[in-house]
Amino acid sequence: MFKSEEEYLKAYNPEDFDRLSMTADILILSISDEVVSNYRKSSNKKMSVLLVKRDDYPFKNKWCLPGGFLDINEDLEECPKRILQRETNLKDIYLEQLYTFGGVKRDPRMRVVSTSYMALIDKNKLKYKLSNNASWFNIEYFEDKNTIDFYLDNGQETLKFTIKKKLYEQTTDRYKFEILKNEDLAFDHPLVIISGIERLKNKISYTDIVFNMMPEEFTLGDLQRVYEVILNKKLLDPAFRRIIADKVEKTTHVQTGAGHRPSALFKYKNPKR
Repeated sequence: MFKSEEEYLKAYNPEDFDRLSMTADILILSISDEVVSNYRKSSNKKMSVLLVKRDDYPFKNKWCLPGGFLDINEDLEECPKRILQRETNLKDIYLEQLYTFGGVKRDPRMRVVSTSYMALIDKNKLKYKLSNNASWFNIEYFEDKNTIDFYLDNGQETLKFTIKKKLYEQTTDRYKFEILKNEDLAFDHPLVIISGIERLKNKISYTDIVFNMMPEEFTLGDLQRVYEVILNKKLLDPAFRRIIADKVEKTTHVQTGAGHRPSALFKYKNPKR
């Protein structure tokens, strides 16, 4: 037995302990207008995710989320900012911690634990040009009782993976996820994507995060389409109006020139004002 901490530290040998590495993975989601050829139609909204193509092994030439190793002298919160700018050329984006992924075999090189971060932005408002190895992929997914099939498309490639879901907390309707099929994305990044989307679905029920995606003034139709993209389901107009009744206020302005009857414009009713 050691009699003091000083005695213990003198005898301490790092080689007596197994080693692991820490990484940060960054999930950037965007909900933005899709180009519509018919000017009489309202703009469609699409959810998309920012991916980068790996240029080295393992998973060379596979797409993945921006990510990298934590430097030994680096603060954990600074790591994702550095990695995001290095791999995508984006900066000044608010990131929040999502989840820690620690599957034993998630990286074929060594034991790696990753802290993931996420952000919800409008890609059309970005000030910086993306790096050549980065691309936005539109997200579509189809869910049944036990599985979720994902399709990510950037106009040139379509990536596919399937997630198995299992209810593990019935009172809060929370699920545990695992990868059933995945040949296109590196590492366990399908789990990061589905975890971020589920977090986003939950957050719009108790926060006003969705208004980060909206201009200062907007139609209720545009706002409803953002909610529908996040929730991945159609909302009945009366139900949607009840959801946002206390969150918006009507302005004296209307939207014109969109090829249809003018629509009233609303703005976010910030409770902190």
